[in-house]
Amino acid sequence: MIHDNGSSNKSGNRSFEDILQVRMSRRTTLAGGAALSATGFLAALAGNKLFAQGAEAATSQVVGDSVSQVSGDAIAQARVRNLIKFPPVSPADATGPLPSISSDYKFDVLIPWGTPIRPGGPEYDGDPNTRPTSAQQARLVGIGHDGMWFFPIGNGNDQGMLAINHEFGTNEHVLGKAAPDSLEDVRLSQHAHGVSVVEIKKSRGKWQVVGSNKARRIHVNTPVAFSGPVAGSALLSTPAGNAPLGTVNNCANGKTPWGTYLTCEENFNGYFGAKGPWTSTPEQARYGLSATGFGYGWQNFDDRFDLSNPNYANEENRFGWVVEIDPMDASQTPVKRTALGRLKHENAELVVGRGGRAVVYMGDDERFDYIYKFVSEGNWRAMRAQGRSPLNQGKLYVAKFNDDGTGNWLELTISNPVLSAKFADQAEVLTYARLAGDALGATRMDRPEWISAAPNGDVYCTLTNNTRRTAQTTNASNPQGPNPFGHIIKWKDSNNHVGLTFDWDIFVLAKDTHAIAKSAFGSPDGLWADPDGRLFIQTDGTQPVVNGVQLNDQMLVADTKTGEIRRIFSGTAGCEVTGVTVTPDYRTMFVNLQHPGDGDPTVTNFPAAQGSGKVPRDVTIVITRKDGGIIGS
Repeated sequence: MIHDNGSSNKSGNRSFEDILQVRMSRRTTLAGGAALSATGFLAALAGNKLFAQGAEAATSQVVGDSVSQVSGDAIAQARVRNLIKFPPVSPADATGPLPSISSDYKFDVLIPWGTPIRPGGPEYDGDPNTRPTSAQQARLVGIGHDGMWFFPIGNGNDQGMLAINHEFGTNEHVLGKAAPDSLEDVRLSQHAHGVSVVEIKKSRGKWQVVGSNKARRIHVNTPVAFSGPVAGSALLSTPAGNAPLGTVNNCANGKTPWGTYLTCEENFNGYFGAKGPWTSTPEQARYGLSATGFGYGWQNFDDRFDLSNPNYANEENRFGWVVEIDPMDASQTPVKRTALGRLKHENAELVVGRGGRAVVYMGDDERFDYIYKFVSEGNWRAMRAQGRSPLNQGKLYVAKFNDDGTGNWLELTISNPVLSAKFADQAEVLTYARLAGDALGATRMDRPEWISAAPNGDVYCTLTNNTRRTAQTTNASNPQGPNPFGHIIKWKDSNNHVGLTFDWDIFVLAKDTHAIAKSAFGSPDGLWADPDGRLFIQTDGTQPVVNGVQLNDQMLVADTKTGEIRRIFSGTAGCEVTGVTVTPDYRTMFVNLQHPGDGDPTVTNFPAAQGSGKVPRDVTIVITRKDGGIIGS
């Protein structure tokens, strides 16, 4: 993804890294006399380096060094079932211009940027001299493949709707030049962003796009609607009276038990700029809005994105939301669910908690920002039966992590005197959720990104990195300053996801994997917990050098019961590996390669033949085991 490299959180709230240092210190002190589970034993006593190696190696080293008295039953329990059996991709194969996969697996390419959303439409094949028009791009799969989900049709193992986000595409990649020269250039860029919904089907062993009346493109100029507490607020109205349009910087995703897709708007601030004189408000500054944005230049030709144009004041408040899309109905207007708060959403992990309530976990992907949770007002089935959306009414919370491995969910409500002193109403609280989190003393995190909940109630979150963290600002949940390689935390909420307290711990520090060739990674980002206890970890950013080789971004599989981690897939040079979804039988997995070669054809031409001179294109990768088995095994 394209990152907002600054930090807009100037609050004095305690940082997670400071909390984590205290937590790690206390855990080490107490571990010698504690009766720990197999995973707790590996992580706490053996340390994260052993944890990354897995139960067998850790057992040998820990017992040999007499670190603690651990029963043979605990060791045996850690080795009862080996979830990961595939040969890992070696460091030597995890570099260079092309992807690589474990020898037990194979992969195919699906829907590269420029694929018609319905067969027979216009197509773009990566020719650097022939770019699509904006009208053509509105009917093509976009760029910046990121979060996605597969919605089955029939038995679902060989046909379904794939809803996929298009996070970003630089001007150089999309336009072939540094800046737009016209509104047409801006429209081409805008139509390459957003979401694609395509119908795919497996035929003769290959997945391909098929004709479908459900297929559609949703982009920056698509009509959208607002719902929930902020809908109808003056905060979403502009003096120009223009109707709400579009979604942008669609990062990761979620899915609902009622069959809809959730797409999350992240670094929306980068598409706004100021063509004339402009001074930011504190609210705009907290969301990273600036006169130049990320250099897209949309403000020079599209007044909607010009912060200095008084006719479009508040246009920026229309972005930064979770958007609900029905993948089976192309006539449905995408709905922005304001009860979930406005921030730089990474993903929206929806689980069903106690009482059948919809619970949505969300990370705000910026250095020193927060983790949030939404809990619906009631049972999701009952609410829908009453004609109410479970995502319209409920409570939004922000996380505070404590040194002792506990945490609290703090409600963002206007009924709290701390917030009523700063905000006019609940609509303001939700529109400026970051400022509300500042006021309540939420814990500042190291770029909270994907969150994934396992069936046993464990919730995992990737904290990608934070090079601006200092040793003086570390805490128990963010223990490294600086933190160039990131880490993964996990927690379990009280009362089956709906409680106001939680217990948390470190799952793995990425730096502690670097001495292990099969496991070494950095900058964890994408994340998915499967029903069997595997955790799929995708990376975006700085990777370690292993055996003299600079690794590409990659996907690894962790056994959450033993702690073993193995590399299953490696992307191209300059790409991000992101997005993960599977067929219902777990025998086909879809992942994405975003911006192969950073869009530079001298680095890679993938998916075109190397040396062809074609512009590299974002693609979806279809992964299967050669023996037809479960992905990750």
